Amino acid sequence: MKKYKSAGQIKVGVVGYGASFSIAKHHLHEMKRAGMTPVAVADIDVSRLPVAKADFPEVETFASATEMLRQSPVDLVAICTPHNVHAPLAIECLQAGRHVVTEKPFAITTAECDAMIDAATANRVMLSTYHNRHWDGWIMHALEQIQAGMIGEVIRVEAHSCHYGCPGKWWRSSKTISGGILYDWGAHFLEYSLQILRGRMVEVTGFAHKGFWAKHTPYGGDTNEDEVTAIVRFDNGQWLTLIMSSIDSTGRRGMLEVTGTRGTFVINPDRWLATCQEEGGRVERSGPVPSGMSWKFYENIRDHLTKGEPLVITPEYARRPIHVMDLAGQSAALGRTLPVIYP
Repeated sequence: MKKYKSAGQIKVGVVGYGASFSIAKHHLHEMKRAGMTPVAVADIDVSRLPVAKADFPEVETFASATEMLRQSPVDLVAICTPHNVHAPLAIECLQAGRHVVTEKPFAITTAECDAMIDAATANRVMLSTYHNRHWDGWIMHALEQIQAGMIGEVIRVEAHSCHYGCPGKWWRSSKTISGGILYDWGAHFLEYSLQILRGRMVEVTGFAHKGFWAKHTPYGGDTNEDEVTAIVRFDNGQWLTLIMSSIDSTGRRGMLEVTGTRGTFVINPDRWLATCQEEGGRVERSGPVPSGMSWKFYENIRDHLTKGEPLVITPEYARRPIHVMDLAGQSAALGRTLPVIYP
């Protein structure tokens, strides 16, 4: 792999400059903040190119990734497109000898992840995915407290995003394009959970309900599932439950509930809560969540390319959440538990 003498030598670009969340703009700002040099933006919707040029006057703009790869000296490409084209675009860039960061989720299927990893290995280039939330304040604080023994030995994690409401009329509501209801926040929740649960995954069981909201969206039968539950068993006796629902009215606590032998730790975006069994009885503790450090993602990418420092979000690491979501969907369709290939 080519090593760069300085961050400024790393010429960066993005594929996809869509309006949703200004994701591509955010990537270019974060890469620039880490000292890298924005040079290119590609989007098949050419109406987005003047927007990119206004945001970053220094970049060249292109009507496709293929055109950008052929005409631009870009070294590192961030893929900021709908989920179903992450893999083909990443593989095209990797085969052209470019380093690649995909937006999360890494891909939709395990097979796509394998193909991307093979392309990166064959072309001796870097591959990662934008798990910037690895450094969110709420998960870093939770890990610190849990590892210090606040709730004893961890037994299980329940991660959930449950509400009652019809999916929006956009591509994220299409299962073919998005991957399904698990593939948005579910990818983050799995990444959080796999930081806490240290065992090797053994098997995944999935349950799904689909069709209730289908008549209310433009995607009909291709609309995301109404609800999916994934249950992951680990070799050390721990387990993980992930529930993503648009038909659940319960108002569950937090994003993650981590249960141990001496208490439960609830992770919220703004405040943490721990219910602990201590001498004298049950004690409740809580406090604000510290600020996150999501900028560390591109700092690590920079240091990997310039100094050879280990990559934190390796493609193999990024494959694990995708593998769980992929197996959960297959399990729900087949009606049986499936073994894990990448534990």
